[in-house]
Amino acid sequence: MTDLRRIGCSEFMNMWVIACQNLKQHIEEVNSLNVFPVPDGDTGTNMYLTLQSAVGHMSEQDQDLGVVAAKIAKGSLMGARGNSGVILSQIFRGVGEALAHKKYLDTEGLALALNAGVVTAYKAVMRPVEGTILTVCKDAAKQADISFSENKNLAEALEDILLAASESLKRTPDLLPILKKAGVVDAGGKGLLLIMEGWYKALTGAEIDLKDQDNVTETLPSLSQPEFYENDGDEFGYCTEFFIKTGEYNVPALIARFEKYGDSLVVVGAGDIVKVHIHTMHPGTVLEIALKYGELSKIKIDNMQEQHSHLIAKDEEVRKAKAQAKKETAVIAVSVGEGLSEIFNSMGVDSIIRGGQTMNPSTEDMVKAIKALNANNVIILPNNSNVILTAMQVKDLVSATVHVVPSKTIPQGFAALMAYDQESKDVEFTVENMKVNMQYVDSGEVTFATRDYDAECGDIVKGDIIGINDGEIVAVNNSPRSVLFEMLAGMIKDDTEVISIFTGQDITPAEKDELSSDLCSQYPEFEIEVHFGGQPLYYYLVAVE
Repeated sequence: MTDLRRIGCSEFMNMWVIACQNLKQHIEEVNSLNVFPVPDGDTGTNMYLTLQSAVGHMSEQDQDLGVVAAKIAKGSLMGARGNSGVILSQIFRGVGEALAHKKYLDTEGLALALNAGVVTAYKAVMRPVEGTILTVCKDAAKQADISFSENKNLAEALEDILLAASESLKRTPDLLPILKKAGVVDAGGKGLLLIMEGWYKALTGAEIDLKDQDNVTETLPSLSQPEFYENDGDEFGYCTEFFIKTGEYNVPALIARFEKYGDSLVVVGAGDIVKVHIHTMHPGTVLEIALKYGELSKIKIDNMQEQHSHLIAKDEEVRKAKAQAKKETAVIAVSVGEGLSEIFNSMGVDSIIRGGQTMNPSTEDMVKAIKALNANNVIILPNNSNVILTAMQVKDLVSATVHVVPSKTIPQGFAALMAYDQESKDVEFTVENMKVNMQYVDSGEVTFATRDYDAECGDIVKGDIIGINDGEIVAVNNSPRSVLFEMLAGMIKDDTEVISIFTGQDITPAEKDELSSDLCSQYPEFEIEVHFGGQPLYYYLVAVE
């Protein structure tokens, strides 16, 4: 093995570019390690987008390794998405701080960087859990110390670190019972291993010109977008959506087939039905290709140029209105679905950031939304457990005082808003009331299983419809409606007063009205509310109060 004692700035940058490329090639593999069999396995996507942002902050003009390390730290923080992305950004933050004044990287510097990453990441997590990316990073850092003490060169040290990280990853199911039950290793740990593998490849012969960086950092599906945004492009194309009834249920293959014809590509499905969403200048070509895979239905094509012009005009009106007087307090909610967003706005939310399951917004998305609000205080409702940590990161990045109400579900977000007093001068008191009020709602979800799973309520087969209450699968059937009623029966308590249902984008208005009528007949003693939510992937969201 080459005696690689130390490397300079250009080789250091190459490590990150190759790592980004390596992770990109295995996104779906990491996503598939999702513990829960629901359509929100996005750890690989979130980690890639976080790393992509870090690499995107580098420049071929950079000649100082310490400066590049700082850019990696800042870029990953701004691009951090989901819990895995935030933790990864904290590891990189530690790496950046450890290498801030380094002109080159050697085995000692690598050991210092990894250990600093471990310390920073553990501090960032309120309740660190072993058997996760944290453990894999800690074990890798321990091996880095050993390799340095044995006077090994960088390539040798990274080889040892990779072996240690790989063994650590294999042990994660022994440390975290939920992983063992699901029969998977930790997804975040796997992502980190792939990044380190990229570092090793870069040092042992794999090379890529930074000028060709776009080959690595091309845009993945745009999973979120703040309410206020700017688009410098001249072409917007057509937002094209359709369903394919096909026997070839191979999402990665379909992604590869369509991605060259546009961006913002999302392919999801269950059973023999696959939904495709893409922004393209050639919707006809996309549809022709799709026909080769099966019968098409629910075809929808929207001209985004017209939509963009409308949004810009609307946003300008809002900007002018908000610029007239600075608000004392404003509220941001993370939401996906036209109906859900309209409800949030009607309850006093000032800005919606698109996001949720499979669509975790980045730190930068939240920073942009906050800066656009012209408010002294901003309350954030994440409405998803995988978005809370991201929301916490923005506190030190904006001038406004940020308060995070840690809502894990859309119903919790609505419940929190019931205690939001827009006239109150005591923001801290209002926030505490919101936190308390959201605990009074019980949340449920009806979706489909993305893989086989052994649940307490019975064996689940990929494609089954499942009901989830408080993080547990409590019902399984072949019909969303059947699962909804079975789940509701277990959610209703002696003190229940109100049942609210929010229908997904696949539920027709007729089905919504029929459901409302049937619920009122079955539960005449309760107040029944059925609203159009418009959320993807989840047939129903349920709130029981």
